[in-house]
Amino acid sequence: MRAFPKSRSAVFLDRDGTINHEVHHLSRPEQLRLLPGAAEGLRSLHEAGRLLIVVTNQSAVGRGLLNRGRLDEIHRRLGGMLDAEGVSITAWYDCPHLPDDGCSCRKPASGLFERARRELGISLDQAWMVGDRLSDLQAGRAVGARTILVATGYGRREYRLPQRREHADYCAESLIEAARIIMR
Repeated sequence: MRAFPKSRSAVFLDRDGTINHEVHHLSRPEQLRLLPGAAEGLRSLHEAGRLLIVVTNQSAVGRGLLNRGRLDEIHRRLGGMLDAEGVSITAWYDCPHLPDDGCSCRKPASGLFERARRELGISLDQAWMVGDRLSDLQAGRAVGARTILVATGYGRREYRLPQRREHADYCAESLIEAARIIMR
């Protein structure tokens, strides 16, 4: 287990619609395309010493549309795309369960965050959660993280929901703007 100093701030990130273009049940590495500004925003956070942790719901695994090996390929490919842009993802956490399975890891549940806390030795009350869905932000809020709703992926639609105000500390147009908010 790698332990990181608790003083290093962790930034949790949803994957689809936040880092890469939203593809309904993304199932092949070649479907990955970075969102405009994603690499730039993540690079600034990485260069500032932030731990970048991806937390993603992947019900395609539970639906049989994707197996664990292929999901790992997708994460390796996305990691390679980001590495080429000067960004290193500290860890990848995913929930393979279906929405109705009642697991403790599917966002808005906080299981993925708790696992990261245990495995990486980070302080969640110093963390940020950036995502394009209110369920991403609810999970972040559940562990005391500050939250940013990005207007990418489903974010534009989610921004219009009245309950956004109770879940989003900030709203940003992209990961570049989210990074600026975090760096302030």
